[in-house]
Amino acid sequence: MKANHPDAEKVAALLGTHIAEYPDFPEPGVLFRDITPLLRDATALRTVIKHWVSMLPEDIEYIVGTEARGFVLGAPLAYELGAGFVPVRKAGKLPGNPASLRYDLEYGSAEVQIQQGALPEGARTLVVDDLLATGGTAAATVELTRTFGVELLGASFLIELEGLQGRDRLPDVPITTVWSIPN
Repeated sequence: MKANHPDAEKVAALLGTHIAEYPDFPEPGVLFRDITPLLRDATALRTVIKHWVSMLPEDIEYIVGTEARGFVLGAPLAYELGAGFVPVRKAGKLPGNPASLRYDLEYGSAEVQIQQGALPEGARTLVVDDLLATGGTAAATVELTRTFGVELLGASFLIELEGLQGRDRLPDVPITTVWSIPN
């Protein structure tokens, strides 16, 4: 860990008080974790971002953030690292002929896209999102990112719901998480 960064226990306690829970959203049986309270508190957000940066590999050239909360968290991580930021969007949100990947979810299917030419071949790249749950979106984002021929350094998440075993969908991807919840 780099000097002057808060320790993991302090950050976990901070997140415990800055992540709201909404049962049965967006559908019955789902417990939604909302990062809005964290985003509203500038000091808490800065503390979490600084700690998160200290956990990441060196020499990251690009952060790839998944819509939409991966944008909100990936952009400040990229800024702190001096890296570029590339958004992964839902289908139909990017102009031109973006690279696309369709994938299955537990309740349907979805499609993610990255703008053609957004990632140079060989670039040291990290995928970022707010939450690792079942791993479907993360696996699709990783697969799509790899089509650009980048050096994928791993995937990093603010929160991991361990009980949903999302890591199993990313067996060959180094994963870092700021806060793990047994679920």
